[in-house]
Amino acid sequence: MKKRSVLIGIDGVPYNLMDDLSTSGVMPYFQELKEEGQFQKMCSSIPEISSVSWSSIITGKNPGEHSIYGFTELLPNSYTVSFPHFGKLKANPFWKRDGVFSVINVPSTYPAAEINGFLVSGFISPDLEKAVYPPRYSEVLKNFKYRIDVDTKKARKSPTLLFKELYETLESRVKVYKYFWEKLDWDVFMFVITGSDRLGHFLWNAYGDETHEYHTQFLEFFRRVDRCIQDIGENIKKNDSLFILSDHGMEQIQVSVNINCYLEDKGFLKRGRDSRKGYNNIKEGTRAFALDPARIYINRKKLYPEGCISPEEEENLLEELEEVFQNLERNGQKVIKAIYRKDQIYHGAYVDQAPDLVLLPDKGFNLKGGILPEKIFEIDELSGKHTQDAFLYTSDVRITNPSVEDVVPLLNQCMRW
Repeated sequence: MKKRSVLIGIDGVPYNLMDDLSTSGVMPYFQELKEEGQFQKMCSSIPEISSVSWSSIITGKNPGEHSIYGFTELLPNSYTVSFPHFGKLKANPFWKRDGVFSVINVPSTYPAAEINGFLVSGFISPDLEKAVYPPRYSEVLKNFKYRIDVDTKKARKSPTLLFKELYETLESRVKVYKYFWEKLDWDVFMFVITGSDRLGHFLWNAYGDETHEYHTQFLEFFRRVDRCIQDIGENIKKNDSLFILSDHGMEQIQVSVNINCYLEDKGFLKRGRDSRKGYNNIKEGTRAFALDPARIYINRKKLYPEGCISPEEEENLLEELEEVFQNLERNGQKVIKAIYRKDQIYHGAYVDQAPDLVLLPDKGFNLKGGILPEKIFEIDELSGKHTQDAFLYTSDVRITNPSVEDVVPLLNQCMRW
């Protein structure tokens, strides 16, 4: 009997949530799994956003090796924002080897690239036709009314529409997973649920508040996730390895913090206010600026159109920035929990593309890197924000203090690659 592995991703779910919902009976099947395998916290990427985390999960590499640092980057020698596509990934995903692979809904894998098996890209995927490989399977997905993601415009209108979107999207994903589970003689099957992240962002406050109007429906979504896990778990073979994991955690937003507003207030950033220009609003005299969520870049000479910082000035500027971020407070509470220089957290051939500093917030603070906001602190329309506290469940292999970069080495161990 050949060795196989199954990976189930549940985007944006912290260890504590999975532990609570399984222990309390909302996710009884996962509770059974916990008693048989190893369930623990897993450290997310820095920054803790899906594009970076999933890129590390599928490659086993540090951002300095795979070159993905966020959902956005700037085009060379400009302030124009672009969205890194799957072709920008500089390290091979685990399916670039001998074997048959089914990969469903992994974020930041658009456009779909050649694979021996089947792949449908996850968020962000604007065109279903380009999100599927081999392309002939796009008709199968259309027949199942497959949906890449929930319609967030509808979700913003009302929680009722949000849950309708969540359930319909999950149902379509389950149909597709069942089809390819039987269709292909696969070696590794990877299936990611992203509705959990959307629910957390919109209604995290409904989780902890039993009196909340949508508390019951919040739990119901995870009951359905548990049934999905059960359906997969009951269909794996005795010799198969099972992984269940998230890319990052989630917690309640108390207040959002606009980093570029703070940089402007402290004299590091000069900017215009033209909503059509985006980061091209950055003006002469800017020494540093931020990209989402809290990536700080030195405005270097010869690298950016208005760059003014020379190599010999960089160290002093970094020290200044570290000091002002250490001093950022709201109502006496420190906003920033940790400040990292790129050489402290990244390694590999693409570290030169990394942000110069990355900030991690203290509990409840949601760091944002937009160029247009006017206030340093503002109340966010969303409820939940990302955290470092992901989780990892493994049925057979064991590890201590895992990070997202450890998943592929564990998979290699299971598959005897």
